[in-house]
Amino acid sequence: MPATTYNNRYILGISFISALGGYLFGFDFAVIAGALPFLQAQFGLDAYWEGFATGSLAIGAMIGCGIAASVSDRYGRRAGLLLAAAIFTLSSLAMALATGRDMFIAARCMAGIGVGMASMLSPMYIAEIAPAHLRGRMVAINQLTVVIGILVTNIINYTLRNSGDDAWRWMFGLGAVPSTLFIIGAWWLPESPRWLVQAGKTNQATTVLSKIGGNLFAQNSVQAIQQSLQGNNKINYRSLLHKAVLPAVLIGIGLAVFQQLCGINVVFNYTPRIFESIGASQDDQLLQTVFIGCVNLVFTVLAMLLVDKLGRKPLMLLGAAGLTVLYIIVVQLLGAGSASVSWFLLAAIGVYAMSLAPVTWVLISEIFPNKVRGAATSVAVLSLWAAYFILVFTFPILFEKFKDSTFYIYAAVCALGLLFVWFKVKETKGKTLEELEGVMGGH
Repeated sequence: MPATTYNNRYILGISFISALGGYLFGFDFAVIAGALPFLQAQFGLDAYWEGFATGSLAIGAMIGCGIAASVSDRYGRRAGLLLAAAIFTLSSLAMALATGRDMFIAARCMAGIGVGMASMLSPMYIAEIAPAHLRGRMVAINQLTVVIGILVTNIINYTLRNSGDDAWRWMFGLGAVPSTLFIIGAWWLPESPRWLVQAGKTNQATTVLSKIGGNLFAQNSVQAIQQSLQGNNKINYRSLLHKAVLPAVLIGIGLAVFQQLCGINVVFNYTPRIFESIGASQDDQLLQTVFIGCVNLVFTVLAMLLVDKLGRKPLMLLGAAGLTVLYIIVVQLLGAGSASVSWFLLAAIGVYAMSLAPVTWVLISEIFPNKVRGAATSVAVLSLWAAYFILVFTFPILFEKFKDSTFYIYAAVCALGLLFVWFKVKETKGKTLEELEGVMGGH
């Protein structure tokens, strides 16, 4: 049998366009860090409202996950990505034009709907398009665009820091530019072949798969997809409770919750507040967000090179162990008011960026059986955003009360996460989505 020749340029192209959703996720996630000092002055935010304004993105994201599951299963993954792109554009403009605290929070919640849809659909779409040997790296492209979005946003925020009281409006409004590019790119995307087979459009699926890996690859892939879908073409949430599926669903939820409650996102979202506690100026606080964005990008690229070589599980274990140790050091340095805490926070960002950040999304895109992938992915991502809301909403309140000792809580979560990954997560690298059917359930 001749070896399959893959159209790598085509695979890379559609992966990058789909991953523009990740860029916008990164933008909406990061823009709040630079804008918070301005928003506090504009709207008089106390610790409660600071947490709520930051966490409102997650409330929208949870709604977005539900919308994404319904739209992507009924109308296709591409339709879902197009809708997310339109929501990103409208919400960026709405946040920029907000005239009061409540209007701003509502607009940020709307942005969260786009983020929730993209956080679910972009990695799922890429996983369904990419051949098994490239899938980890291609799904990690989504995480790469997330961190590029974070870095570019942090640089723009830093550049705008001295442009007046309305600087925050520009910070949010500029999100309309990449959102519009995403709408244009998504029109060009083919539909997911796995969704096409599920919808009975086998010929169209064969055409897409032929472009990816030739006719023989297309025939074999369609056959494997049809077999995995046999006996259940109707997606419903009740099927997630089936004993053959539930173990994978619970592991997906556990990974998603751990990725957020590990605590690293308080460093991303509250950099100014953390550095203010050791006496850093506002300029230095915003400059730290740029350093964080740079480290995040470098180590995400490293993760992309390693995820299909070292595998998923070793990287997850490295992340959990590394963060546990680094947080304990951070507590000591924050307590001493030492500027060297920035080096250890940057190290924590680096460890997270090459482990929990991309690998969690890779695993969530892989571990669920084909016939429940849409519903199961939405439940896992919904859990992720619920955990993110809990994390960022509680941090300002906890930090006001416990100061540096707050990071002991995140160290404990990471230690528990290490045990969870060690005992419950199985390696998935190099297997097709069809071969992975039930692997997390242990049968």
